[in-house]
Amino acid sequence: MRTTFISTATVLSLGLSLFAEDKIGEVQEVAPNVYFHQGDLTKGHCNQGWIVFKDFVLVVDGNFPSGVKEVLPKIKATSKKPIKYVVDTHHHGDHAYGNQAWAEAGATAIASEGALNELKKYETGYFGGHPLGRWEWAAKSRADVRNSKLLPPKITFKDKMVFDDGNIRAELLYLGNAHTHGDVFIWLPKEGVLFSGDACVNGPYNYMGDGNSLDWPKTLDKAKALKPKIICPGHGAMADSSLIDYQKAYFTTLQKQVRILVKKKATLDQLRAETENIRSKVLKNKPINRYVGKRFGDQLEKIYGDFTGQTLGRLDVIKESEKTKK
Repeated sequence: MRTTFISTATVLSLGLSLFAEDKIGEVQEVAPNVYFHQGDLTKGHCNQGWIVFKDFVLVVDGNFPSGVKEVLPKIKATSKKPIKYVVDTHHHGDHAYGNQAWAEAGATAIASEGALNELKKYETGYFGGHPLGRWEWAAKSRADVRNSKLLPPKITFKDKMVFDDGNIRAELLYLGNAHTHGDVFIWLPKEGVLFSGDACVNGPYNYMGDGNSLDWPKTLDKAKALKPKIICPGHGAMADSSLIDYQKAYFTTLQKQVRILVKKKATLDQLRAETENIRSKVLKNKPINRYVGKRFGDQLEKIYGDFTGQTLGRLDVIKESEKTKK
């Protein structure tokens, strides 16, 4: 295992590029006692981080169970201190389904109240609604999910929770709706490091189905106001603070294009007919074109739905909801 040290001073003097090289599977020491691990998306794994306090380790994001199996020994290689907490930045499976595995390793899961509410909404099999929630659907295709069990966070907070041992301070912050209605940012003010979860990603990884596309840029503004120097995103390579700017620019560019059609009272079919035209415009706009991916059409429809108040059946979340009714 190779460990790469990237200090805050190095970022300031040399510049950490927005287009930083992917270092999938490597442990990167972002600052003393602060680590970042870029997950392997071919396995469905999210990025993770961990912070070594005086008496324990706090892990950022629960991942899938198979992700826990991969990252746990890497954490133990950097510190012999007990892993006491894991923070789910939101409710999605690749960020929270590993909670049981972390509990078996001695860690208690933490999340925002909003994230727990989202779990109650979508994990109907666990919370007494329809027996087929998202966990059950994931278990059909993932052995690691089948062989584990859903474990909701044991500790929740509304807006802010702080860990401070006199040396390292980590602030868990809910700044508003974004990727979901419960996104948590982990902010280290002394180091200038911000773990953003999927509220800010580095590449074509934006899923909008569970969030609010109109609130999302406002939430990114609040994250930017913290003045971070390093962004550790939920997916993609680590970057400097410009990542927040480009993530926001991508959303506002899409909003502008959809707003034009909404003002013309365009139907959903007319929006779909314009999708490729809008895509070509965005692809010409560097560097936000790096956010264009297979969900581009769904992203436009989500924005259209948020503008008009319509519920759109093309979104993945709606498809899943429809499946659970059968």
